[in-house]
Amino acid sequence: MHTVISSSEDRMKKTIASLKDGFASLRTGRASAALFDKIKVDYYGDKSPLNQVATISIPEARLIVIQPWDKALIGEIEKAIRSSELSLNPSNDGKVIRISIPPLTEERRKELVKHAKNQAEQSRVAVRNIRRDGNDELKKLLKEGELTEDEESRASEELQKVTDSYIVKINQVLEEKEKEIMEV
Repeated sequence: MHTVISSSEDRMKKTIASLKDGFASLRTGRASAALFDKIKVDYYGDKSPLNQVATISIPEARLIVIQPWDKALIGEIEKAIRSSELSLNPSNDGKVIRISIPPLTEERRKELVKHAKNQAEQSRVAVRNIRRDGNDELKKLLKEGELTEDEESRASEELQKVTDSYIVKINQVLEEKEKEIMEV
């Protein structure tokens, strides 16, 4: 019974981690190295994550500086950033790439909040599906005679409490991201 609840909770933790991961790559009006987590650069025929071929620093709130470890990669890095869905315009001086993060328009902010809400809703659905799977497992254990009806009922209630707590966590993560997106 407890293994069902703990395995369900582990899966719910992964859902929250995945949501936070998705939110990290959502562009806000502030510079963040996490924006480039999904960008891959063609490095001698191999696609390598940007943070494995360059140093990414944020000297100011709206400026990102990318310093490739191999100067020959500057063009490839610029190309990868331009072709990404970040809508950023990098410039280089031959040694480093500078990216100025423009402030977001009100319309773009609302679009990002809407996208964040969709991601959060997908996470809530995933958590509810995990609860359903857990309840199915509990019913199976009841049917096999490994649980009494009272134990199954208590475990189901406990699973519901765990589910509710993760829904609250998802809402908190969403609220923080909304504030971050909407700040000017």
